[in-house]
Amino acid sequence: MENKSKKGKLFIVSTPIGNKEDITLRALGVLKICDFVICEELKEGARLLKNINLEKELVPLNEQNEIEQTFSVLERLEKGDRACLVSDCGTPLLADPGHHLLKAALKTSIEIEVVPGASSILTALVRSGFDASSFFFAGMLSRKEEERVHELTQLSHFPKTVILLETPYRLKPLLEAAARVMPDRRAYIGMNLTMMYETHHYGTFAELYEKFKDENIKAEFVICFEGHKQNTFSKAADKLYSQSDYSSRPRNKNYGNYKSDRNFKSDRNYKSDRNFKSDKKRSYKSDNFKKPKDNSSF
Repeated sequence: MENKSKKGKLFIVSTPIGNKEDITLRALGVLKICDFVICEELKEGARLLKNINLEKELVPLNEQNEIEQTFSVLERLEKGDRACLVSDCGTPLLADPGHHLLKAALKTSIEIEVVPGASSILTALVRSGFDASSFFFAGMLSRKEEERVHELTQLSHFPKTVILLETPYRLKPLLEAAARVMPDRRAYIGMNLTMMYETHHYGTFAELYEKFKDENIKAEFVICFEGHKQNTFSKAADKLYSQSDYSSRPRNKNYGNYKSDRNFKSDRNYKSDRNFKSDKKRSYKSDNFKKPKDNSSF
């Protein structure tokens, strides 16, 4: 019989953002050993478990019941249960419920383990082509038009690449407000990221608003836009990304067919990679690395 005299453990587990094959081996492992799974929506939680052929108790935790459910989950963790916190997709706690539970677990010294994985934020940032050395994640803007315009006005002066999340039905109001505040600012919209039918759209906010203002948008998306006075694209890239047939073209139909990847004979001829003798002469001694005296600065 399992001994649960010690406190349990809270796993914060990242899940796929669209393509179910993007779940990590580590995530699968902790989902198998946990006693129950905390999810935002029962339907999405059940879908996740079905995709990995697993049956677990599902505990809903969302905006409506977060405070009450936090106490209930915490009580079970105190008794020795192991719980996995997941969101509908991607990394939990980014614009998702669960902060109260995390803070309570920290305060009561419950062991916490974060299991990283797919992230729509980083996927969009890399695909955008904008400066990724430093960026600002602004999350979701206000639902109220006046406040949304004010927030975008503030963000328009930010010098780094900005990333926004939003629900599908608020894409057009968001683009309309952005086109008013910074019509000539270059932006990128990544839709249905990691899926076979993902699409990518580049242009100024004015151009993107014109493109989508009459469309019925149902796709999940992430928006990235350049920081104030950034100029990361070359003239050649500008010309390439201005071609709508390229920027919004779906992926090749062979996406997910891994056999096609093996037919590139050139991949097999990189013998030179194995001949870097200089690598053998290098010695990276961990003793030479000095830890900073104050870790609080990280």
